[in-house]
Amino acid sequence: MPYLNPDLSDKDAEQFVEVSPTGRYGMYSDMLGAGAVKRVYRAFDQEEGREVAWNQVSLKRFLDDEAMMDRLYSEVGLLRTLENRNIIASFGSWTDHEHKMLNFITEVCTSGNLREYRRKHRHVSIKALKNWLRQILRGLEYLHSHEPCIIHRDLNGSNVFINGNLGEVKIGDFGLAEKVGKSHVAHSIVGTPEFMAPELYDENYTETVDIYAFGMCALELVTLEIPYSECECVAKIYKKVSSGAKPRALNKVEDLEVKGFIEKCIAPPSERSSASQLLKDPFFDGLDDEDKYDTSLDCFLLSERCRQTC
Repeated sequence: MPYLNPDLSDKDAEQFVEVSPTGRYGMYSDMLGAGAVKRVYRAFDQEEGREVAWNQVSLKRFLDDEAMMDRLYSEVGLLRTLENRNIIASFGSWTDHEHKMLNFITEVCTSGNLREYRRKHRHVSIKALKNWLRQILRGLEYLHSHEPCIIHRDLNGSNVFINGNLGEVKIGDFGLAEKVGKSHVAHSIVGTPEFMAPELYDENYTETVDIYAFGMCALELVTLEIPYSECECVAKIYKKVSSGAKPRALNKVEDLEVKGFIEKCIAPPSERSSASQLLKDPFFDGLDDEDKYDTSLDCFLLSERCRQTC
């Protein structure tokens, strides 16, 4: 498809610093975020006329690490298979072999991650928090009912993103996600310590570890405190989690309904509810009709993704 060529002499026009092989996507210089292995830049989809996120991973330091290379490409491949309004959408990917760079395009959430957004907006109603939490659960329900089941394994406030103008929440960063078979059992110890369920350390767990992490996300959203922040190191977090000790922040939750819901999420594995069960919990009763889930949007996303190419 032909694209309009901007007048490079126009001082008001933003200039691309890089363009995708097809010419469809253009990267701007401003960075949206950075992690241990990935940098994310603001970009523009010239075909659809909308801003997107350009994710870029330098492969140079991983060329001799087959496991890491597999993990990186697995995340990209996994994203392309997911179709849900509460999961970050992926639109295309390619490898720049000359510069040893893996690139993939995802939708952009205008307000960044939920942790930073919540800290910026401290006066939030219980209703708003419930709406955010319900959207995260819908994303988890989709992942856990996927065939095969997908365990995110690193759910926390920095991996959940929000479009603040819409109050729309989406799960992202699937670098540690794993597809599991019919048994739904996984074995690797991975994740962010403050959000890792006790059974994760035993290397024998199911998708309910995501529900535990979700409960810790809920706790952080309510208290503005990362769980187990009273611990000085990972070893002390492990000791408290393994002994069944709850994070100090839980004592700061004054609303008994909220506290009870969080405790339900971080209960022992055999007592922990699934995402589908939690979505039916009375905790979410009373939300307005406009907050109810519109499955027609997922159908739209599916048809939109099917016709898009990089």
